[in-house]
Parts: sequence; structure tokens; C-alpha cells
Amino acid sequence: MPVHGGVRRVPGLRREEVALLTRVSTDYYTRLEQGRHPNVSEAVLTSVARALRLDDTERDYLLELARPRAAGATRRRFGSAPRVRADVHRMLDVLGGVSPAFVANHRQEVLASNHLARALLTDFEALPHRERNFARYVLLDPAARDLYPEWDEVASTVVANLRLATGRHPDDPGLNELIDELCVRVPEFNGWWASRRVDQCAHGTQHFYHPVVGELTLQHETLAFPADPDQHMCLYTAEPGSASAQALALLASWTAPDRASLAPSPPPAQGASHEWPETSHGRNPS
Repeated sequence: MPVHGGVRRVPGLRREEVALLTRVSTDYYTRLEQGRHPNVSEAVLTSVARALRLDDTERDYLLELARPRAAGATRRRFGSAPRVRADVHRMLDVLGGVSPAFVANHRQEVLASNHLARALLTDFEALPHRERNFARYVLLDPAARDLYPEWDEVASTVVANLRLATGRHPDDPGLNELIDELCVRVPEFNGWWASRRVDQCAHGTQHFYHPVVGELTLQHETLAFPADPDQHMCLYTAEPGSASAQALALLASWTAPDRASLAPSPPPAQGASHEWPETSHGRNPS
């Protein structure tokens, strides 16, 4: 990279430098930045993404934003939350004894969940339909700040996922309404949104402090459904044989639907007495 004269007043690359790395003229890149080049090729955008060192998710987000929309094209209609297939419900039930899992859409509306997910997070199915939303839960429910020791990172990642969704669904009124509400009600939201971070939330490590079983470290994985492209499953697993696996197994046993009639009190250890708090995380959700 050749050295340009003058003192840099802000961090980052100058337009001339990005243009050089992208292998286009400075004038072309300037028009591209200003939105005066609506038919830019995917090859040029990919070159820009490479010059700016965007990751795969950020590159795809850039391509989505720049994709031309045909004049007069019919806007996609966004109605109520779609139904989850019966096979997916059965999958959730099978997983319910070992792994918390729930199905959500691009708005992060929780469409279905198993009993272990409701015990770990919150009983989404007991909430009004409008409140059955993972982003709403993380950003607006005070219990989420207690559940996630690293709440700031979890919440900012949720916001980054919402920004990614707006690139793919810019005309969804429900998504835009959710973002507007969070912008007003969550003090930290505007700063996270202004960072322009995007995140797929595909996988990673999640730390919890559950009011009943204590600390857990779980791996989360997002699984896509080819037959239902607007739905995905969020699945949590624990390292086999770990303390987190034991805690998750205890939570699964305690909240199993077939124990609905039993008092939520495991037998105390010899010489010890345990009181288990009655909490929304631990109630049987059925």
C-alpha cells in the first residue's frame, strides 16, 4: 500500500486506498459509496468485502443490501408466524430429555420449544403471542440479565442478528416494528445498532447462571431447515460427563412433563437440607 501524505484524522482506509485494493478507480468507488452505481457487479462487491476484510456473514449482508430489486416487483407478504411441522415438534420432544431446543424465525419469534428450553430460559408458550420472541426476552426481561452472566455480549449479538435479518427482509413491518420498540425501550440498543455489526449466531459457547441448578456452560448450534428456510432450530448441548451435563440432566428430570403432579423437591443429601426456589425457570411448562 503506497503512503499518502497528510495526517490521518480517523482510523481506517481512505477511499483511494479501498479503491486501490478493490482494483477500481477512486471515482467509481466514490460513486459506489454514495449509492450512485445501482448495478454494481457481485465481483466488485466481493472485492470490496475482501479489501475491508469482511467475514462471510458480513460479505453476504453486503451483497444482500446491494442486490437490485426489480421495479414494480411485488413485495413479500409477512403475515402471522408460520406453523412448525409436526415432524419438527416430534424432534423437539425427543430432544427434550437431554437438550434444550426451540424453533424461531428471522424475527426471533419463538414458534415452538421443548420443556427443557422453557425450563432453562423462560416459558415462551405461557406468554402472549406478541411476547414469544427471543430478542424481547433477552433485551427486555430482567430475568435474562440474571440468567446470562455475560448479558452485554449476548444482547449485542442478538441485536447483530436482527441487523442481519433486516438486510434479508427489509420490507417486513413486524421486524421493523420490533427494532423501533427496542430502540426506545433498551438504553444500550442504539449503540449496538450504530456499530453495524452483523452476526449469524450459528454456534458458540453460552454461559448461564440458572436459579435452580446454578452455573452451566453449554454449546449452542443453529440448525437450518431446507424445507422451511425462514425457520431454524436453536439447540443447546453440554460436554458429556461435565458438571454442566449433570446440572442439565437434573433440570430435565425435575421439569419432565410426566412429573407435573410431583412437588419440585429432590431428596436432600444425607446430613444436608436443600430448599429449591419456585421460579418461572423451573415450573413445569406443560
